[in-house]
Amino acid sequence: MAASSLGSYDYVIVGAGTAGCVLANRLSADPTVSVLLLEAGGKDDYFWIHIPVGYLYTINNPRTDWCYKTEPDEGLNGRSIGYARGKVLGGCSSINAMIYMRGQRSDYDYWAALGNRGWSWDEVLPYFKRTEDYAHGADELHGAGGELRVEERRVNWEILDAWRDAAEECGIPKIAEFNRGDNFGNAYFQMNQRSGVRWSATKAFLRPILHRSNLTVMTHAHVQRIRVETSDGIRRAAGVELRTKAAGDGVVEARREIILAAGAIGSPQILQLSGIGPAALLRERGAPVVHDLPGVGENLHDHLQVRIVYKVKNVTTLNQRANSVFGKAAMGLEYLLFRTGPLTMPPSQLGAFARSDPSQPSANIEWHVQPLSLDKFGDPLHRFPAITPSVCNLRPTSRGHIRIKSTDPDAYPAIKLNYLSTEEDRKVAVDSIRFTRRIMAARALARYAPEELKPGPSLQTDAELMQAAGNLGTTIFHPVGTCKMGHDELAVVDDRLRLHGVAGLRVVDASVMPRITSGNTNAPTVMIAERGAEMIIEERKAAAQAQPRVPANAGEKATA
Repeated sequence: MAASSLGSYDYVIVGAGTAGCVLANRLSADPTVSVLLLEAGGKDDYFWIHIPVGYLYTINNPRTDWCYKTEPDEGLNGRSIGYARGKVLGGCSSINAMIYMRGQRSDYDYWAALGNRGWSWDEVLPYFKRTEDYAHGADELHGAGGELRVEERRVNWEILDAWRDAAEECGIPKIAEFNRGDNFGNAYFQMNQRSGVRWSATKAFLRPILHRSNLTVMTHAHVQRIRVETSDGIRRAAGVELRTKAAGDGVVEARREIILAAGAIGSPQILQLSGIGPAALLRERGAPVVHDLPGVGENLHDHLQVRIVYKVKNVTTLNQRANSVFGKAAMGLEYLLFRTGPLTMPPSQLGAFARSDPSQPSANIEWHVQPLSLDKFGDPLHRFPAITPSVCNLRPTSRGHIRIKSTDPDAYPAIKLNYLSTEEDRKVAVDSIRFTRRIMAARALARYAPEELKPGPSLQTDAELMQAAGNLGTTIFHPVGTCKMGHDELAVVDDRLRLHGVAGLRVVDASVMPRITSGNTNAPTVMIAERGAEMIIEERKAAAQAQPRVPANAGEKATA
């Protein structure tokens, strides 16, 4: 029995996360083309999405999160960890830390050095600026008037100010902000908020255009696979098979392109389910081999944070306020009246970038400093005052993979990170713990009498600290690279984000990063989508101009 038709569109965008919202906005700006935006999750109408601290209630919540689990990881001493990915309009921008972090010049210049034309820092900077609405106005590095609002923090903590002083004592200077190409220094993070409310990709890019008649948004629409047709030896993506809540199962035809924007987990999973990926894996899972593309799902990497915890004295942290009935009431009232205070906090407010050792060419580690402590995400805050200077390796060399376990689209894929599997990553982890200890021992923090709780001062040797890193390490939810851009044997897309070997199919999300950027990955994903949308529009216009012009009287009958 043939699947029912759910319509035909010029562009079908799979995934209404950060990249998908940007793409929908830009592609539907031309009223002559039709755009379908598909989202497996629901609408972003959950109360806690919009209050910044609401990530505590949206992560690990199946209403808004895919709730993935990683495979047990040797680098984490055999642990499996939760791996949040947004399953809602706005995707991860509806549940993430809201930190606006572009990365560093060296990140993009590295992409360009691999042969990816148009992706150097100087070439991508205009796309960051174009989408930005910077609270302090436009300058040579920032934009104003764009859709993505960027603002300063709305709460202060004495212990974080002191940590900044301590970092400066240890050679990490205070700077006004990150995002200017070289992040070396310490500063408070800037955030995607508007007046104390989360400013997601939905609010920035999708809601303002929902009135467009040429744009269709379908929620609770789970893509099963992509249909690929072959004609004259050329493979072409022709449509997507869907399971929808409202219209049942069916097929959507794509007249021009299918654009995967399902993220570093979803995009390679859909490709593999469609028979596009490593041939040996596909055969092993019982999937037809439509196109042998070995890099699909490979090159997975992420920022692993080592969460170091210190008890402190003589100062108030979020631990005390959150464990007090009066404190909770005061925080709620402050937010209700002024949109300020702890309810506006991202998970981390303060950051610092430095070299883990002098041989590094640029800052390769980052701290996310929090005025709180807990055993693990989702657990209650400790009842004593504490600070957590969590530190991560910005350029990990460990690589993992995403691989389907079966041909069932509802079955989650295997997510294998292989954290700390290289000697370089292990050395950076150990050096980072030692660097953090130097900061915590600085004079600026002495009056707070910091006492190391985790990993504990008794652990001193490299082997002991490596074991501690495996016990304390966890994700910051920045998976990238599984459909990487490039021209080598593991590249999945070219530098215009077109899939190698299948026409009419593009990947436009964080999975195309050849190597992860230095810091949070949401702002780079916005840039990738802005750049990708421009490429798609350019190619459509070029194709239209290349078509032979038909004379006005071509259809008229000749007369004597």
